[in-house]
Amino acid sequence: MREQYQRNRVALFLCAGSTALLAPSFAWAQAAASQTTVQPSEAQTSANQADEPTSQLGDIVVTATRREAKLQDVPVAVTAITGDGLAAADVSTLRTLTQIVPGFIGSRNMGVFQPVVRGVGSTGISIGDEPNIATYVDGVYQPESAANWIDLVEVERVEVLRGPQGTTFGRNATGGLINVITPDPSFDFHGKASVRAGRMRNDAGDYDARFYVTGPIGDTVAVDLASLYRKNEGYIKDLVRGGGLGDQRVIDIRSKLLVKPADNLKVVLTGEYFDQDSTTNSPQPLNGQTLGKSFPGAIIPTKAWQASLTRVPRLDLRRWTGALHVSLDLGAVNLESTSGYLKLKWYQETDGDASNIDISNFPANFFVESGSSELKLSSANPGPFQWIVGGYFYQFGGHSDLLPVSTRTPPSPLVGPFLQPELAGRSFAGFADGTYELGEGFFVNLGGRYSTETRHFTQRVNGTVVVNDVSKTFNKFNYKVGLRYEIAPRTNVYATHSTAFKSGVYNMAATVSTPVNPEEIKAYEAGLKTDPLPWLRMNLAGYYYDYKNLQLQAKAANSPAYILQNAANAEIYGGELETFFSVADGLKLRAAVAYTHARYQDFTAAQGFVPLSNGSNNVVTVDASGNVMTRAPKWSGNVGADYKGELGGGTLGASANVSFSSRVYYDFLNTKAFSQPSYTLANASVSWSPPSEKWKAGLWVTNLTNEKVLQTVRPGAFDTDGFYEQPRKVGASFEVRF
Repeated sequence: MREQYQRNRVALFLCAGSTALLAPSFAWAQAAASQTTVQPSEAQTSANQADEPTSQLGDIVVTATRREAKLQDVPVAVTAITGDGLAAADVSTLRTLTQIVPGFIGSRNMGVFQPVVRGVGSTGISIGDEPNIATYVDGVYQPESAANWIDLVEVERVEVLRGPQGTTFGRNATGGLINVITPDPSFDFHGKASVRAGRMRNDAGDYDARFYVTGPIGDTVAVDLASLYRKNEGYIKDLVRGGGLGDQRVIDIRSKLLVKPADNLKVVLTGEYFDQDSTTNSPQPLNGQTLGKSFPGAIIPTKAWQASLTRVPRLDLRRWTGALHVSLDLGAVNLESTSGYLKLKWYQETDGDASNIDISNFPANFFVESGSSELKLSSANPGPFQWIVGGYFYQFGGHSDLLPVSTRTPPSPLVGPFLQPELAGRSFAGFADGTYELGEGFFVNLGGRYSTETRHFTQRVNGTVVVNDVSKTFNKFNYKVGLRYEIAPRTNVYATHSTAFKSGVYNMAATVSTPVNPEEIKAYEAGLKTDPLPWLRMNLAGYYYDYKNLQLQAKAANSPAYILQNAANAEIYGGELETFFSVADGLKLRAAVAYTHARYQDFTAAQGFVPLSNGSNNVVTVDASGNVMTRAPKWSGNVGADYKGELGGGTLGASANVSFSSRVYYDFLNTKAFSQPSYTLANASVSWSPPSEKWKAGLWVTNLTNEKVLQTVRPGAFDTDGFYEQPRKVGASFEVRF
């Protein structure tokens, strides 16, 4: 298996550089493009714009369908937020999109980012167990959940697509995807720098410094640099050693190189380094539920943001990524190639019983490399038929060192198997999508994708091979059928039926040679997108999902490790309404609400946990059929306001955002003790800048009401623990532009 992994590494590097094979065709392509490029006339463009009523809210151009289009014309339920909008709502990471995207939950388990959309989301933490809410950055798939702690340093926009994306995006996106688009380097020199400093409980500081600069280094070459230094001190009170836990230090450096040797050719090379050291892996028992309380000397937290742990936890991460994007305009068609590479090193150590008694601990090392390459050809000229075809290749390889040690009778020496799993996989896919305008304003869309994927698994226990390079191949065809009708200028209705799948995966903590079955989903959706008035925008979507063979994870019965199993199926239906208002000069309001009815069906062998008086949980097999799915609140949403106006000869800016959610369950039995009650989170900021707008100073607050909100709840044999969102933070900011 290690030989296989080494061969995979070579293939990954070849994959990442495959775009270079297009280079010999550039000269021919430039000549061809000069003869075939067709542009609409200026008069035609002006006439089209004149026919369309104007909107005070402006238009956002998105790539939700793999080609640029206005957000209001895309027959997909998508929330798109510009970089300025993210900053105004104080959303600086992917996980905090929870506060502005309806139907989205930014959950986490230890160091693993586990997004959920409309009740669909992965709970896996194994290598290769990719989330079924796919993440893309500038068109490059980001496969590893542990690597997706993406800071939004300099962002053009973020698109969150709700619903299966099984055709054009495809890979594992059974629930939706997050699409992050960063700006390309500019030939106009400019930049900005900002600092933020704040304070929260336990007298913990919070600091954030960001820098972005871009400009030319020649007539055809431009470059940029985006960097981040973020640090927060320990806001979780350490009841054992004193001081604080939950501290985090992040360094992120990202750079793009843009080469434009001709008007029809663009090459972008991207590199990024991410480095995190933290003790955010500091769980605390909920309601004192830990086996540790049964032993003398136990110190049990009684309030939020407290911890009593045997050892200082660690969550350290190093990530290197690279990408190469080539775009070639051939006149009638566009040719694009995108390749990406990722290398990840991750170490975590987490207390498995959330107490200062030495009962359970879970140290682990993870090493992963992955690469992807996509080649696509699409129509470029205006006309009734628009299409795209492409091919996709993805490969990963990695291994772990796991020591999930535990004992029920301290202070006996800790015992447990030493696991060394190795996992690898390779996937190929071909896809096509076409949209035809049958009549004026009436569009029909058909899409399909065929995927074949092979996964390999080897497991060593205490140095002995118990599973020797087993593998399994999964093949699947997915499709999409859609209709869109423009019933009036700036008003569209649409309906779609689509399918998606996530292949079977191996559990890295298992000693069995069979993977869980693939997930499959059939989705039906209908929606309305309208700007009925120049100052009003309303987007409404309703959906129904038939969800089969859910891949679900829960803590094991006798260790802090995890089991992975298939639930039979689930039924999900609901909808979202997003509204935007431009009610006065400088004042914009927004509101969104999501309703989700998500229930397990025929889930007769669920892993359940029943609290015992000694602080542990009895592990039982239960019938969870009919129960609410985990991390699927019935109601959620947000409201926000942004204002800009003149004050003191300069510009006053003010923003506020309030998000809310009904109860969120974290276990299959829907035990209230294992849930997050309904909550509301509020952020606000105010700023002032002079007429030149060369600088801006501001004040801000997050979690204004100091709400106690759990990022996740983890019931297990030894305890029920969780991690809280950060408490109230208050601070100041300063930004300069040049």
